[in-house]
Amino acid sequence: MNEFINFDEISRETWQNLYKTSIAPLTHEELDSIRSLNDEISLQDVQDVYLPLVHLLRLYKKNLEDMSFTKGLFLQKIVKTPPLIIGISGSVAVGKSTTARLVQVLLSRAFKNLSVELVTTDGFLYPTSQLENLGILERKGFPESYDMERLLAFLYHVKNGESCEIPIYSHEIYDILPDQMQQIEQPDILIVEGINVLQNPQNQLLYVSDFYDFSIYVDADEELIEKWYLERFDSLLKLAQHDTTNFYHQFTKMPFDEVAHLARETWANVNRVNLREYIEPTRNRAEIILHKTDNHHIDKIYLKKF
Repeated sequence: MNEFINFDEISRETWQNLYKTSIAPLTHEELDSIRSLNDEISLQDVQDVYLPLVHLLRLYKKNLEDMSFTKGLFLQKIVKTPPLIIGISGSVAVGKSTTARLVQVLLSRAFKNLSVELVTTDGFLYPTSQLENLGILERKGFPESYDMERLLAFLYHVKNGESCEIPIYSHEIYDILPDQMQQIEQPDILIVEGINVLQNPQNQLLYVSDFYDFSIYVDADEELIEKWYLERFDSLLKLAQHDTTNFYHQFTKMPFDEVAHLARETWANVNRVNLREYIEPTRNRAEIILHKTDNHHIDKIYLKKF
């Protein structure tokens, strides 16, 4: 396929044999705590797909350390190894949040003495009130709804070994939490997850992807992603049934047919458009593409050649 011309296609069977370990370092309970709504994942997936992926990330971490040492020799001074920054992107409902949390847990176990932090770019969405003032509330999730300059500044500070704080987004209230911040204390490894992780900011002089040492794109056919989105929407409604503070509670009072139509319309007019125009075009910027089929089963891995 032409869109994957710069990638080596690796079957799951081949991939799982690239790195062998006897026991997957997670229990069923731990895996359940990581899994997002309607995201199917098993200990076999951890064994076959994610452990080899984490081993590859360890090689990238070692390469980053070696490069810092080599620069130090050249400059005749000690050069501190910058944090390894990993970007994880993909469509809404494709399962990238589960992938990000799983990679964080596995890296924490692989590097027991290092700190591994996870942030989501949802925290860099403009608050709802600001989106309303800008007249782009209906464009929430599209590139212009994010404070990309703030995201760039955050990545710059982390890469330079500085501590910082970022806003927290709540899916329950569908907005930035007021007066709450996530503290990021000089991590050794930072995972950044979100639909816009590989997109260009409004500032064309600097790309978000410039800060990543490794990037992952979670991929699936559009029809499957739509199915997973509608299933997740239904699950969110069930969770919000008795919670009047939840953003989705308002939809639980509507007739089922109207809610189902609203979900399909939201997919067609917002998420599908965003996927086609802004998210999927960034796929080839990733170092690795995890391709999913039915039930979130990863059948193929695409690894960038150069």
